[in-house]
Amino acid sequence: MTARRFRSARRIPAALVALLVLAVAGLFLYDLAAVRADRPAMAWRRELAHRLEVHTPADPGVQLAGVALALAGVVLLLLAFTPGIRRILMMRSPGQDTGQDTGQDTGQDTGQDTGQDTGQDAGQDTGQDSGHEAGQDAVEASRPPLRAGIGRKDAAQVLRDRAMEVPGVRSARVRMGRSRVRVRATSHFRELDEVRADLDAVIAVGIEELGLVHPPRPRLRVRRRAD
Repeated sequence: MTARRFRSARRIPAALVALLVLAVAGLFLYDLAAVRADRPAMAWRRELAHRLEVHTPADPGVQLAGVALALAGVVLLLLAFTPGIRRILMMRSPGQDTGQDTGQDTGQDTGQDTGQDTGQDAGQDTGQDSGHEAGQDAVEASRPPLRAGIGRKDAAQVLRDRAMEVPGVRSARVRMGRSRVRVRATSHFRELDEVRADLDAVIAVGIEELGLVHPPRPRLRVRRRAD
């Protein structure tokens, strides 16, 4: 099961939208209360009512404004449904790492121990194991799935430290993206092909050790230091 991405709380945009709606609603409520008290309506509302009387939905300006508002609404909906927090890269959960090993170990142990233990322990352990496993399953089902992530800058720093361990690399710069990692290294000795091959292997191992759900593809660039 793939871990879901972290979602942004968006507290500041939500607070701004709430304040804007509250201000507009309060303004309309004040104007309506003023009209009910036999006072003249505000100039902007009279102007708005006049324009609504003059212009019809068939007017090109009204249609263009409607299309623009509809597109803006679609864009806002798409942004609302996106998770956000693009600076966090999702990592694999422990269950994903241990699932394969558990299946292999279970198959081996079952094949070895079934013939020995079936006749001896079937009558004694069936009731205890069933109740114990049922309790464990209930506890595991009630727990929320574990999620972990690492910042793109932190992941880039880890890969940069690994790149600096390659013999011949004098300096390195790493830019971490969601689908690609760009590594630029400067070499001051050794052949560039050898440095590039070692750097490629080290970066590949480093990406694997990060344990990302979607490992990015490395793109390396090695050049000779200009003296």
